[in-house]
Amino acid sequence: MIPGMSRQLVNAICATLPGAEVSDPWGGGHDAWKVGGKMFACIGAVAPGVSVKTDSVETAEMLIAAGVAVKAPYFHRSWVNLPDGTAEEELRHRLFRCYGLVRSGLSKKVQAALPPLPEN
Repeated sequence: MIPGMSRQLVNAICATLPGAEVSDPWGGGHDAWKVGGKMFACIGAVAPGVSVKTDSVETAEMLIAAGVAVKAPYFHRSWVNLPDGTAEEELRHRLFRCYGLVRSGLSKKVQAALPPLPEN
């Protein structure tokens, strides 16, 4: 396996998350990962890396300042872009966090209709 991130690795991780679905809402080869109809991660058609939602603008700024991420182009300031070369462990952590964040913000009715989360 190649070190760090690849589009295939991001898609493989996201595909394991209960109820996660991928689409190309803008056409042109984007992979937008959603749960309950709400996006939690997006791989651009051309630009490298994966953009993920964080819990706040402050968290996004902290990740950028720490060199973990860069500003996610075209997204709200609470989103960051994990560049190519991000370590697999960090990538998994960020994808699981943004998925959990978006899933927990869904209505109780939508959450109940999703497959259950695996036991830790």
